[in-house]
Amino acid sequence: MEKAIKKYFPIFLLPTMIAFTIGFIVPFVYGVFLSFCKFTTVTDWKWRGLQNYTKIFFVNGKLDTTFLHSLWYTALFTIVCVLIINVLSFAIAMLLTKGIKGTNLFRTVFFLPNLIGGIVLSYIWLMIFNSVLANMSKTIVSSQWTAFWGMVVVVCWQQIGYMMIIYIAGIQNIPGELIEAAKIDGANSLQLLRHVTLPMLMPTITICTFLTLTNGFKLFDQNLALTGGNPGQMSELLALNIYNTMYGTTGWQGVGQAKAVIFFILVALISLLQNKLTTSKEVES
Repeated sequence: MEKAIKKYFPIFLLPTMIAFTIGFIVPFVYGVFLSFCKFTTVTDWKWRGLQNYTKIFFVNGKLDTTFLHSLWYTALFTIVCVLIINVLSFAIAMLLTKGIKGTNLFRTVFFLPNLIGGIVLSYIWLMIFNSVLANMSKTIVSSQWTAFWGMVVVVCWQQIGYMMIIYIAGIQNIPGELIEAAKIDGANSLQLLRHVTLPMLMPTITICTFLTLTNGFKLFDQNLALTGGNPGQMSELLALNIYNTMYGTTGWQGVGQAKAVIFFILVALISLLQNKLTTSKEVES
């Protein structure tokens, strides 16, 4: 049986490889090629070399900081979200594994926001934010920082419940005898957390950290619906900046494609780092 599987394995693999090549590899390679071209459609292109990449940072000989602003703004947004989401989701997971009444109900309530689409969720919160800020004669896009914290609230509210479920699974997998042994040795709650729970949860913490990291870095729907990049592109995250470059400015499709390639490289590096750290933590555990 095993020999038969090995013999016919390429035949079973072939349809998947063909679909993967057509659906991913070919569009990806052609997309990289188009980042070096000026084009209006994928068949109407003209080679421009590195001009598109130069135009990301310099327009008419002058420094254009729009992309750089989106880059550091996205990095700051991601760091803040990673910290808030992981700390709160871990704290809630710890509380919900203490055997309190209504645990299943609380888990469901906290998880529900993750089931709502980003666009719908953002429009709901947009009405809430603007209603509150109207009392101060402001809106969520009055400044880049009101927009920033508005997006942080929405993303955290949506993702905390999802990360909580992952943390709960990790906590429940900690051997009970290990905790009992620590208690017998006289460990208090803080020492249990520091020397037992956190070390045993390191693979889970790594997974949740990089899930929130990549989700924050790739955020688009909430940014588009909640702020639209306003005021004056100051609240544009990277994904929205690329979208606006591609579809908001005539003749800049090649520049938008070049930005997309840079964006892909950044996300790929984060994913590779995630995979390396996750694998190393699993081996250690």
